[in-house]
Amino acid sequence: MVGAALVGCQLWDQAGSLGAVIRPTTALGVAATTAAVAGWAAPALLRARVLRTAICPKLAGIGQLGHIALTFDDGPDPEGTPAVLDALDQLGWRATFFMLGAQVTRHPDVAAAVVAAGHEAAVHGFSHRNHLTRGPADVHRDVADAASAVLGATGARPNWFRPPYGVLTLASLRAARRVGLRPVLWTAWGRDWEAHNPARVADTVASHLRPGGTVLLHDSDCTARVTDSWRSTVQALPRLAALVDQWGCTVGPLRDHLARRPSPTDPAP
Repeated sequence: MVGAALVGCQLWDQAGSLGAVIRPTTALGVAATTAAVAGWAAPALLRARVLRTAICPKLAGIGQLGHIALTFDDGPDPEGTPAVLDALDQLGWRATFFMLGAQVTRHPDVAAAVVAAGHEAAVHGFSHRNHLTRGPADVHRDVADAASAVLGATGARPNWFRPPYGVLTLASLRAARRVGLRPVLWTAWGRDWEAHNPARVADTVASHLRPGGTVLLHDSDCTARVTDSWRSTVQALPRLAALVDQWGCTVGPLRDHLARRPSPTDPAP
């Protein structure tokens, strides 16, 4: 299965053709069907941080050294998102917000405020449901509807996609490609949905974060285990600032972190 995950990683930006490779036929029988199911679910193995970091660093969010990408999931939220925006403004940071389409539909003004403040809007799906439990058409509709909602509310076309729970399937990859989104997960998270403890959130991030990494936090408690979990996130941000200052790193959105460097074969501007 690790080998299958490696293949999925190598082809994650070519997902439109990958489906034809593993599509089962009646003639192939049970063995082919089993292989197809394994291939369909294999990208989900990349949720394991160590595995994706080792074999698919770009998908893991490893970008430019000297830079940290800061990302937030599950918003926009009428309470949590403005509080996060205020904290980021005080730090002089910009970030990428992976938005749920359902939340955008409920709070389009908050989504618009994110982009108006200079941050980047991205797609987290329309509803927060694991893609392993959903069919291909459902996944595509979910991703496309979310991208449309983000564009409609913010006026900015999203470039990035992160699936709920960080669980990718072949359907996720194909849907993202068809909508024009690039999947990105993370290298460090704060588990900030679990408890009201800013120090613990910051320490959890610090345990895995390195220069060039991507941080996952949340600006909403709509899927959290505790209410107002975003408060610990806000209070953890200055602690993270002290850490990245020690490294001499800058903090910003994915658009700066994973920007494609010009190739020698690119035409002159």
